[in-house]
Amino acid sequence: MLDQFFSQISFIDIFNFCVFLTFSICYTYQLYYVFVVLTRKPKKLVAKKNHRFAAVISARNESAVIGDLIHSIKVQNYPSELIDVFVIADNCTDDTADVAREAGAIVFPRRNDKEVGKGYALDYGFQVIREQYADRGYEAYFVFDADNVLDVNYFREMNATFDNGAKASTSYRNSKNYDSNWISAGYAVWFLREAKFLSQARLTLNTSCVVSGTGFFIAADIIEKHGGWKWHLLTEDIEFSTNSILEGVRISYTPTAILYDEQPTTFRDSWNQRFRWAKGFYQVFWHYGARLAKGVVANPKGARFACYDMLMTIAPGMLLTVVSVLFNAIIIVLAATGMMSTGVMIASSLSSIFFCLFNYLVFMFMFGVLTTFVEWDSIHAPTGKKVLYMFTFPFFMLTYIPIALVALVKKCKWKPIQHSISVDVAEFSDAAANAKRERTM
Repeated sequence: MLDQFFSQISFIDIFNFCVFLTFSICYTYQLYYVFVVLTRKPKKLVAKKNHRFAAVISARNESAVIGDLIHSIKVQNYPSELIDVFVIADNCTDDTADVAREAGAIVFPRRNDKEVGKGYALDYGFQVIREQYADRGYEAYFVFDADNVLDVNYFREMNATFDNGAKASTSYRNSKNYDSNWISAGYAVWFLREAKFLSQARLTLNTSCVVSGTGFFIAADIIEKHGGWKWHLLTEDIEFSTNSILEGVRISYTPTAILYDEQPTTFRDSWNQRFRWAKGFYQVFWHYGARLAKGVVANPKGARFACYDMLMTIAPGMLLTVVSVLFNAIIIVLAATGMMSTGVMIASSLSSIFFCLFNYLVFMFMFGVLTTFVEWDSIHAPTGKKVLYMFTFPFFMLTYIPIALVALVKKCKWKPIQHSISVDVAEFSDAAANAKRERTM
């Protein structure tokens, strides 16, 4: 009977099983992350000293929102004389520079149509700061996007992390416009999930986190060591994180430092942004994957698990789903055209495609539900929309499949995304506090 069973297993079944097994082996450890977050709380840090920081903002045509960010920095519960704000007005054609100056920032206009992208703009900004403001003795640099706004305690909490020895740290990334539509909500849930079930778990387990675009600091001696910001791939933040881990620098996380970020609301902007991210991840994997794999076996800095975790972060795991779907689709086409035997093969491939996509949707739905309920008070939206977007989140994530596929074969150019949403971050803080009070009464 066993021989009869194995004789009925086709190469299609074997291939699909191998894909499923590979994915499970590589990423099951992240389920342990969920267990860690639900059962353990991160240690509360206290600072013995207030340190001197520079906030660096790369902005291109961001006059509608940059004033809000600078204002949120100026009103921090932290000595204002210890924070200077620098804005790189990168190839701007509007009055971003004037708005930033009026809000109290030091502005560096930049014109360069050959070296395009945030990484190059940051490098230029760091060069000017190091040349012209070296006497101010900055101990760390904060990096923000122009559309961000900060909770009033942001710098106080990040200072505690820096004071306790961190060389770099990311922060809690929330959304300004969760309730705009299913696209902005999809982003918001993903970043909340990243903060809670990846960064917080890594912090608790004392391994390295990853900086994600905005809302992080870097110790000044790291910038000095590298001579500026020397990471210029499409996802310069992931490249920096990967390089840091390979050099033995642990990136921390500060769960109490809250940043609000504006998310795209049109599918076109979302496609362009995530296409750049996908392409950037491929670039980082191509440049650093072999070194990370080597570090998993023998990292001289003793961060083997961090190397593995980073390797899984940049590895094209989405391609496993893409490869499985494409493989089975090709089998169906070949069988339908008579080039291969039909019947069992078509049924097997159809069931495999359904199984693959269905499980992906279920997995993402579970993560969306878990994240929404755990972070319920932090999500600024009506109850009905919170519930609705738990169901749309899996389909938002499903759109990553064609994006990952196109990113394999199409070149990518940096495209700006317009930001226009102005918010009073104090209202967010009050709403969260009131919601928390109501739940505990």
